[in-house]
Amino acid sequence: MISLEHRRPVPNILETIVARKRLEIAALPPRPLAAGDLRDAILERDERRDFTEALRPPHRGGIALIAEVKKASPSAGVIRTDFDPVRIAKEYEAAGATCLSILTDEPFFQGSLDYLRQVRAAVRLPLLRKDFIIDERQILESIEWGADAILLIVAILTDEQLGRFHALATEAGLAALVEVHDEADLDRALAIGARLIGVNNRDLRTFQVDLATTERLVARLADPGCGSAAAPLSTLDAGRSTLVVAESGIHTRADVERLTRCGVQAILVGESLMRAADLGQAVRALIEGD
Repeated sequence: MISLEHRRPVPNILETIVARKRLEIAALPPRPLAAGDLRDAILERDERRDFTEALRPPHRGGIALIAEVKKASPSAGVIRTDFDPVRIAKEYEAAGATCLSILTDEPFFQGSLDYLRQVRAAVRLPLLRKDFIIDERQILESIEWGADAILLIVAILTDEQLGRFHALATEAGLAALVEVHDEADLDRALAIGARLIGVNNRDLRTFQVDLATTERLVARLADPGCGSAAAPLSTLDAGRSTLVVAESGIHTRADVERLTRCGVQAILVGESLMRAADLGQAVRALIEGD
């Protein structure tokens, strides 16, 4: 049994980001939330875009692509100087991306919640709000600004927060991509019934990237003897199976093929696409090969 108070220690950069995020959240109006409040907010929007269903196979090239709209990062600085979120989103959509990930953290990634609203008005693809969710009010905020899915990073949440945020989102009809980095994270994600799991190949302690992380965790997920709540991927029908999204370190079609061989159904790619001179060509190269 995992303690409800368990939270794995996180490195300084994440601690710094989360500390800053707490200051931002302190400015939000206090409000207790229930799933009904979130459902009402979703019903007030123009349309529902099913993020999880969009990722289910089949897809061109055997993989679903979540293409990221990302100007900068703490480690790389500014990634794209000619940054226009709407133009980028339209190019991604035209090239065949399945969903979009929109960075909304301002201090560390130069993102903006307004990018969500702008992009939603410009494209028809489901949108993930990529940010550091540590308070349930951010879930309502995500809906109000146009997100169809949120990111829940296991490493920065207690078990109680993780379970509550995941339940609030899913009961309201909002997808929750639960991000894990190692076996302990994966077990915690499965313990709250997560069916959309992102495996971040970046080591949170060293920031080195290794695609073997995804291979290792997918193998654990598919192993009925691993002690998790998940059934083997091979025995679940397409309507109920766990969807695995590989994140970080994906640059080439060879990387994509390596990940699909181990059972990955989707990839989230940001920096390598954002550095490309031709975004459409970069997307097509990942999906279809050169």
